[in-house]
Amino acid sequence: TPAIRQATLSPLQCFLSCISQSVEQTQFSVSSSHFSMLRARSAIARAVASTLRTQANRGLNTLQASNVLIEKTDTPKERPAKETLTFGKLFTDHMLECNWDSRNGWHEPEIKPYGPFQMDPSALVLHYALECFEGMKAYRGVDGKIRLFRPELNMKRLQKSSQRLTLPEFDEEEYLALIKKLVVMDQDWIPNSFEDSDGEVLPYSLYIRPTHIATEGILGVRASQESKLFTILSPVGPYYADGFKAVKLLARTDVVRAWPGGMGDTKCGGNYAPTILAQQQAEKSDGASQVLWLFGEEEQVTEVGTMNLWMHWINEQGVEEVITAPLDGTILEGVTRRSVLELCNEWNVCKVTEGLFTMPQIVKALEEGRVKEMFGCGTAAVVSPVACIAYNGKDLSIPHTHTDANGNQVAIGPLAQRVYKALFDIQYGVVPNHKWAPIIA
Repeated sequence: TPAIRQATLSPLQCFLSCISQSVEQTQFSVSSSHFSMLRARSAIARAVASTLRTQANRGLNTLQASNVLIEKTDTPKERPAKETLTFGKLFTDHMLECNWDSRNGWHEPEIKPYGPFQMDPSALVLHYALECFEGMKAYRGVDGKIRLFRPELNMKRLQKSSQRLTLPEFDEEEYLALIKKLVVMDQDWIPNSFEDSDGEVLPYSLYIRPTHIATEGILGVRASQESKLFTILSPVGPYYADGFKAVKLLARTDVVRAWPGGMGDTKCGGNYAPTILAQQQAEKSDGASQVLWLFGEEEQVTEVGTMNLWMHWINEQGVEEVITAPLDGTILEGVTRRSVLELCNEWNVCKVTEGLFTMPQIVKALEEGRVKEMFGCGTAAVVSPVACIAYNGKDLSIPHTHTDANGNQVAIGPLAQRVYKALFDIQYGVVPNHKWAPIIA
């Protein structure tokens, strides 16, 4: 009955929180030889927690796109010239908001005018960082149609991050349907990349930011009895407005972004805030654009800034290979990462590996002329070529240019450019009806 559910849900959620915390605290202190075993235990604990949470929520209201309440703005904003767009500073006319509480479950979702919402100063998100988010895009294609890019993967990852933070589960298909409604409603905010392009097509898009936060007003480290799942939209210009610009990285060994048993494989705000100081230091002291995050005594290569990293090289066995760090719990499973992996396997140009590699291996390979190129990948930049790595007081030059089919020297390696073009063509409908790019309008 509702009364029983109300009485039993809070202790149950506290129990779920204890499971997650005890597993992670145990993992942090053990030696590296036990990481695989403890990751397996953590996965089991999370599966149990998910099952219990589902049972606890049984009978509560579920998220339903068909129940959405829509309020259109009376004061639409002026649309800016696309050339003036900068990342994340301008937002569309409307937003999506879905509230949940432990007594009733999911409330009716709302699409309403963009604006502030009220939240208690004691809300758990403000004190204990119970928050996660996603980054995805909508594209206006060469045919004028609106497409998303593998959005079901973003929903799955947001669900995973929510569960890890004891935030309530949601129906992924229903929430994606709501996001589509919002994007279609504000579709005139999506810039046209093919209009007035003067022969050069720049990748404009609509950035989509789904976010899940704990909103219960109480001081106490525990699972929240209330949450808010919302999405805002922001029109954005190309990451490289003047063409590709290869970046310099600073390899850091004194600070760590993520560790086995931690939160590195979830997209929560707590993973990003601690990296800002290191990023500022890299910019000021070394003129670097991003931090190359290393882990452990062997200096394992993990991620670069907020992107996954790839290296195209001749490995120590003399085999041509493209390699990226494995999904060992410290790496975010990027949607672009997965797409690059699948494309490279499909092309079969060389061996494709998800495996550990270290900074000393990179140094040796550079000395022996075995590195062909390196690049990061992610939703914002899609592909970001690497020109230099500052490491132990030295600047290591990375090959990052080639001559294209038109005889032009370009500041991006051939594999990175092939990856970029393939993804662009899918996202913008140059390749029509691709399964990764569903048309929504």
